[in-house]
Amino acid sequence: MIFAKFLHVMGMVIWVGGMFFAYMALRPVAAERLEPPQRLMLWEGVFSRFFPWVWACIVTILFTGMAMLMMVNKPGMYLMLMATLGMLMMLLFGHVYFALYLKLKRAVAAQDWPTGGMVLGKIRTMIAINLTLGLLTITVATLGPLLG
Repeated sequence: MIFAKFLHVMGMVIWVGGMFFAYMALRPVAAERLEPPQRLMLWEGVFSRFFPWVWACIVTILFTGMAMLMMVNKPGMYLMLMATLGMLMMLLFGHVYFALYLKLKRAVAAQDWPTGGMVLGKIRTMIAINLTLGLLTITVATLGPLLG
C-alpha cells in the first residue's frame, strides 16, 4: 500500500504543481512580455509537453486510488470526497484536452490568432477550476483524517 500511496501522491504533485506553476508564474509573465501570436505558440508548446505527463498522472492516480480504496474495509467520507474530486478533475482535463487543446493546436497551425486567443481563455478558466479542485483535494486528503 505504501508504494501505491507514493505513486498516487507523486501523480498529484506533478499534475497540481504543474498547474500551479503554469497559472501563477508562467501565465502572467507570458501575458506581460509576449504578443498574442508568440503567447499562443508558447502555450501550444507548453501544453504539448505537459499534457502527456498529465495523462500519465491520471492513469497512475486512478489505478493507485482504486487499489487503495479496495484495500480499505469501510472508506471514510473524506476518501469518497477525495475520489469524487479526483474524478471531476479528470473529466475536466478530458474536456480541456479533447475539446479545447485540439482547437488551440488547429488555430495556432492556421495562424488564426483570434480563435486561438478565445480558446486559450477557455483553457485558462478550466485550468483555474482544476487547480482549485486539486488544491481542495490535497486539503481533503491531508486534513480529512482529522474529521474522522
